[in-house]
Amino acid sequence: MSNEVVEYLKKNYDRNLESLKEFLSIPSVSTDPGHQEDVKDAASFVLNYLKKSGFKKTEVIETEGHPLVFAEWLGAGEDAPTMLFYGHYDVQPAEPLEQWKSKPFEADIREGRIYARGASDDKGQVFMHLAVLEAFLQTHGELPINVKVCIEGEEEIGSEHLYNLLQKRKEQFNADFAVISDSGMVKTGQPTILYGLKGFTGLEFTLTGPDNDLHSGIYGGAIKNPAMAMSHLLSSLKNEEEVVTIDGFYDDVEALDEEERKLIKEAPSEDFKLSTGAPEVISEKGYTAQEHTMARPTLEINGLYSGYQGEGTKTIIPSFATAKLTCRLVPGQDPQTIQDLLVRHLEEHVPAGVNLEIKREALSAKAYKVNPDHPLMQIAAKSYQESFDKDVVFVRMGGSIPVVEWIDSIYNMPIVLLGFGTPEDRLHSPNESFPLNNYEKGMETIVHFISNVKMS
Repeated sequence: MSNEVVEYLKKNYDRNLESLKEFLSIPSVSTDPGHQEDVKDAASFVLNYLKKSGFKKTEVIETEGHPLVFAEWLGAGEDAPTMLFYGHYDVQPAEPLEQWKSKPFEADIREGRIYARGASDDKGQVFMHLAVLEAFLQTHGELPINVKVCIEGEEEIGSEHLYNLLQKRKEQFNADFAVISDSGMVKTGQPTILYGLKGFTGLEFTLTGPDNDLHSGIYGGAIKNPAMAMSHLLSSLKNEEEVVTIDGFYDDVEALDEEERKLIKEAPSEDFKLSTGAPEVISEKGYTAQEHTMARPTLEINGLYSGYQGEGTKTIIPSFATAKLTCRLVPGQDPQTIQDLLVRHLEEHVPAGVNLEIKREALSAKAYKVNPDHPLMQIAAKSYQESFDKDVVFVRMGGSIPVVEWIDSIYNMPIVLLGFGTPEDRLHSPNESFPLNNYEKGMETIVHFISNVKMS
């Protein structure tokens, strides 16, 4: 069965590519109210594609924000496994537009890649699954397994309404396992299975001093400078060895054993200096950069603002300073607990002469981890090998996908992260792209995975 489906995909490669270009041309930027109709158009594209493919039950589920597309095909019977495929059709803003070499919503193919906003995250990877499902239904009139499809339009703004929807419609979305393709490979051409993701929490805080900016000559030495106070407070959070110094931060961290350290060491890794342009690689004392990014918690300053930002000098004591912090968490850590520890630390260490105001980040997620030896992980590994002719590597990722933890907590089902992106894809940045080789081989991998699950 799988060979016929792969052959169908090859024969219809050009047609599918044109459909993908159409999908990518819709500026479904979920964070911008000016693109609300475009977001709906993207949902309609997904809905219509599924209908034309042969799905008899399709639905647009309205939320208080952007709509979600649901479809199901349960013709394989009660004895066959049911797969829930999750993805998202919304994208990040394309700005700054002047840095794009081609128009972000007019897909351009050059040097073996397709360039457009959403090419990798996540329209390109979503479309691969849609094309595979269509290929099965068009060649055989059926799917080897039961399939439910969940494509949302709010992932890039925190999936605000998804959690409650999954809980409210628990039976509708329930399945034996889930598949998500919103991730990637450790390097181009190296099939990779993610068996773990980090959790997430954070906050924003502001230090205020005087009620307006002050002349630094007249008031310097009498009034505490909020920007200087901010530097002192931030430096109390982590030392120069990248060790977080907040009391209790590491208390519940799941230890990284030697077996897993060996697994991480054996996986090909990104050359951080080369890919980022940073002068040096710095990681937590006692851990390699790979171990730190994949399996140790982090605390980062994401934004910092105070004082005059224009050309030249303006001799002031600024009235306030603001910082944004996030933590990436590992198994064992609870986001609420970590946020509470952050708040307590800031309150206990705030310098004299300034007031502290804290705004907690509402979005959070626990870390997710599954045993690499799980049968579904091994089926995925076999499917990658059949398509890419190369053994997979198993890694954990420093990023967070909240929906993974939500599906795990609500449904207690295993989740397979079939990612096909590469480090060169420039997610969320100008000139986002996706390699056409991975587009083609990725669809083959999905075909083999669905077929291999049926036979297992």
